[in-house]
Amino acid sequence: MKKYEYVANSLYEEIMTGSYPNGTLLPTEEQLTKRFDVSRQTVRKALSILEERKMIEKKQGSGSTVKREEPAVNTGKVAVIATYIDDYIFPGQLRGVEEVLSKNNFSAVLSATRNQIRNERRILEDIMNEPVAGILVEGTKTALPNPNIALYRKLSEANIPIVFFNSCYPGLTCPLSVCADNFNGGYELVNYLFRKGHKSIASVFKADDIQGHERYSGYISAMFDNRLFVSDHKTIWFTTENKYRIFSDEDSVLSSIGDATAVVCYNDEIAYMLIKFLTAHGKRVPEDIAVVSFDNSNLSEMSAIKITSLSYGDMNIGTIAAKKLVDILKGQKVSSERIPWTLEEKESS
Repeated sequence: MKKYEYVANSLYEEIMTGSYPNGTLLPTEEQLTKRFDVSRQTVRKALSILEERKMIEKKQGSGSTVKREEPAVNTGKVAVIATYIDDYIFPGQLRGVEEVLSKNNFSAVLSATRNQIRNERRILEDIMNEPVAGILVEGTKTALPNPNIALYRKLSEANIPIVFFNSCYPGLTCPLSVCADNFNGGYELVNYLFRKGHKSIASVFKADDIQGHERYSGYISAMFDNRLFVSDHKTIWFTTENKYRIFSDEDSVLSSIGDATAVVCYNDEIAYMLIKFLTAHGKRVPEDIAVVSFDNSNLSEMSAIKITSLSYGDMNIGTIAAKKLVDILKGQKVSSERIPWTLEEKESS
């Protein structure tokens, strides 16, 4: 991305999220050159892009005034794009979304990508043809390159506000998002296990979603900080497509776990499957090996051995994301938010 594009996109997001309301002046060219450490020519090119997008009005001697046009069609409908609708933690999050939108006289148009890029593209193209007031979206395969990012940019340029929940795309400049603090979650789980005396800790993480990478980063950082032995072989990676086959290669799984006395799992669904696998192979949980995970979902209670898991507490990511979108539509200033975790200690550790 060129420097002027970065400056333009940064200012665009700040306008869209209310940092610069309609009618206010942007910082001067001199102030922007200092803030972004770029030339005056770069700033002028960035401002020209914003003017073309009809976000600002430039007047000689008066600076640049925010003149954001409202969406041409305000239908009262909000597109809600989730990876899944009917399983795991998603029904609870989507109930939170619908409650907030309904209270504010918006209706939710629900779609599910099933974490497939082609499905996401079809949904975004439909929105391009039938505009909505705003979009709440959980990104699809957010750790991988995604050609649909160009469509998100087009929707933003059409002044349709977008709020990501659970995950967002690193390739988008300054996206507004509500996500769990995944790095610190991974870090906290390793520290918890270390305090309980575990020194050989394996892990299972998801490779094609950014949450998996963030949780792994927290896990591996805590391993190093606690001076624990780190082996790439002790981490099992999976994707959307092979999730239900992770433990089918029994020898490989047992080899990866090796002498580990604990395993950090990507989420409760994986932990639930792992506990069944370990039990079937004569391992006692937690006596022989502890299992911990993320989300504190119903599966953590349904497991034969209740799972120690990180919880969102009283916070609902769907509710928070929907409130931020409604605030944007009301012209209020909002910012991204990272939701902290609370450890729910149960039988598996």
